[in-house]
Amino acid sequence: MKGHIKQRSKGSWSIVIDVGRDPQTGKRRQQWQTVKGIKGDAQRALREMLHSLESGTFIKPSRMTVGEWLKEWLNGYVELNCSPRTKASYEMIIRRHIMPELGTIPLSQVEPRHLQAFYSRQRANGRVQGKGQLSSRTVRYCHSLLAEALGYAVKMGLIGRNVALAIDAPRVEHKAMSTLAPEDIPKFLEAAAKTSYYAFFYTLLYTGMRRGEALALRWKNVDLGLPSLSVLASLSVVETAYKLNGSYVIKEPKTPHSRRQIALPPSLTLVLRQRRAEQKTQGDLLGKPLTDNDFVFAHPDGTPLDPSTVSHTFANIIRKAGLPHIRLHDLRHTHATVMLKASVHPKVVSERLGHSSIRITLDTYSHVLPGIQEAAAQRFDDFLTPGMVETENVSKMLAKDSELAIGVRGFEPPTT
Repeated sequence: MKGHIKQRSKGSWSIVIDVGRDPQTGKRRQQWQTVKGIKGDAQRALREMLHSLESGTFIKPSRMTVGEWLKEWLNGYVELNCSPRTKASYEMIIRRHIMPELGTIPLSQVEPRHLQAFYSRQRANGRVQGKGQLSSRTVRYCHSLLAEALGYAVKMGLIGRNVALAIDAPRVEHKAMSTLAPEDIPKFLEAAAKTSYYAFFYTLLYTGMRRGEALALRWKNVDLGLPSLSVLASLSVVETAYKLNGSYVIKEPKTPHSRRQIALPPSLTLVLRQRRAEQKTQGDLLGKPLTDNDFVFAHPDGTPLDPSTVSHTFANIIRKAGLPHIRLHDLRHTHATVMLKASVHPKVVSERLGHSSIRITLDTYSHVLPGIQEAAAQRFDDFLTPGMVETENVSKMLAKDSELAIGVRGFEPPTT
């Protein structure tokens, strides 16, 4: 099997490979491919094409562009296999960031260098309308999306390899976690009590639930006698045809491990009893009796609270209370941090948060662990020597041991 390259124009090359003659017509058959770049790029592409033809792995290049494939992937694979919110998120990333940079490149000609250059440009000045740097987390998200889409293109036989796997994923710069300090929690709750969302914020703080999980909570999922609640769904807002009440989508929780049962402390049980009584009174006044299928956190007419509204209300509470700026999601981090500092086993914390593994919990809250280690060492010492040796006496003993050790090694013992 032979092949050659010829220049079409500046920076454009044609690869031509003879693949024999058609057995029926006897006509000469050729495979053509266009390569953009320098002559060395065309020579490398020729070698790869010859190898794939000889090994039987050759995939005939199509004229489909990256943008065309991403649209097909979204409306096919993503539509069937992902949640509406995930699809909406993918659509936004593709529209804002990927299409302007990579959309016109032929799918069969995408190379690792294209993606690497794309990530660098996005990191430097990738925000919409050129308003500055794109966060490292968003750039990493672009990479994950492209890796998934190109991987599916390989499965569909459109390309021979997933070039996104040939480069390292962009690193994510982790910011310091923000939480409510224990001494600030009473101040926050006092300010929250002045709003109609007090029970909602209290529940997030005392269970570690995600915003969407709490908004999707129904009374049939709450057992005030046990007391506990079950996380079985999540509520979100997306721009899609699949909507509830025009805006809301109820879906499965984030991961299989997110489906969980959470034990309730007495204080939260009381807050939820009061919340149920309030809803019952409102329902009776409106001629709409409360049922177990109703949302725990809802408007008087029974419609669920809007996610953006509760987040904005939370931000206003924090600001008016003069507390350090944190996000609504940071109540979840506060719950986990307080529990770990209270010596609750990380496995229990992991289960309450709905993490898929304890490693996620330990990695996320590693900043809390040094203090836990010190407390554990002290408890170990207290358990073995309860009331026998005071810290001051231990220090004296250690100092005396040090003096004796110096004497044994040949130094002059201290004089009195």
